[in-house]
Amino acid sequence: MHPSEDSALQQPSGQVVVVDADGLPALFEALRGRGYTVVGPTVRDGAIVVAELASVAELPFGWGVETEAGRYRLRERADTAAFGHSAGPQSWKTVLHPARARLWSADRATGGVVAGEAAEPPRYALLGVRPCDVRAVGILDQVLTGGRHADPVYRGRRDGAFIIAVECTEPGATCFCTSMGCGPGAESGFDLAMTELADAEGHRFVVRAGTPAGADVLADVPSRAADEATIRRASTAVDEAADHMGRTMPAQGLPQLLADSRESPHWDDVASRCLTCGNCTMVCPTCFCTTTEDVTDLTGDHAERWRVWDSCYALDFSYLHGGSVRTSGQSRYRQWISHKLGTWHDQFGSSGCVGCGRCIVWCPAGIDITAEVSALASMLDAAAADEDEDGR
Repeated sequence: MHPSEDSALQQPSGQVVVVDADGLPALFEALRGRGYTVVGPTVRDGAIVVAELASVAELPFGWGVETEAGRYRLRERADTAAFGHSAGPQSWKTVLHPARARLWSADRATGGVVAGEAAEPPRYALLGVRPCDVRAVGILDQVLTGGRHADPVYRGRRDGAFIIAVECTEPGATCFCTSMGCGPGAESGFDLAMTELADAEGHRFVVRAGTPAGADVLADVPSRAADEATIRRASTAVDEAADHMGRTMPAQGLPQLLADSRESPHWDDVASRCLTCGNCTMVCPTCFCTTTEDVTDLTGDHAERWRVWDSCYALDFSYLHGGSVRTSGQSRYRQWISHKLGTWHDQFGSSGCVGCGRCIVWCPAGIDITAEVSALASMLDAAAADEDEDGR
């Protein structure tokens, strides 16, 4: 998935450049000077999270992670890489599609209703966006702004956002972005794309612009033209990452597989392990479901309506007059995975999964979406084989 050297050289910047690690402060200044609020990864509470950054020093230099199903641990790296880690518990959804957003407020005394958030959102520069998450932002764009009625909260935060992608050279044990066609190289959807190299030749970034805005920012950052050997080294690192994914997902036929597996007995097996906690939907970079909450102050003179994240694992999510449609854990898990990998194609023209692996890592029961799909496929294959045997 990594662009070829020739395609990289066709970016608006006109060339691929090398920015040394000590040039990152200049990138920060170039972004802040243009009015951007820089958001990126940083170490907090035993994890690498997404947060507003005041300086380059807050990046997670020298920190990596160990991931497995139901497991996430920080680890110290042997080098000073700032982006040498796989997806953490938060995605960029937390910035663009926040967990809580005020829709309106009203005061009895004035009789006035104020729509929207309390203040205009800042212009965000998203630093360190993995290619899988770049794709996730594109999916959210389609879901939340691609129809007749754009989501105003998302649109207000997304418009003018500056995306700096960082290509993956060290995938985690639960990553499967290659299977979903979403990485580990960045092909589009970014203003700047960086490949980090930290080796005997130093700590540096191979950078290319994907938009005129990216080229404009890059012009203010100290850099030098990348020689062919450096470009080749960066490209090889990304290509090798594609060959070392920790997980794989069947590349074709997922919508039909999920449709054919609707009555599979395997759903009962999953339900026996699933806690229906909704963790997978909270950490997923593309899950977008919400509900509303109305609140008042103690006097009843001030009221607000808030939009908050919701999950299809919640019993009330499918509540209609008379009760919930999906009352069992089995049906709720089936709904999530069938929508994510199957009917999402019918609604939005793509899969809803980008292969980031967060749902595997942050499931307290260690349920692995790739393993469950493989199990469903195996059961269908076995059933088909039995039918062929009976027909002879």
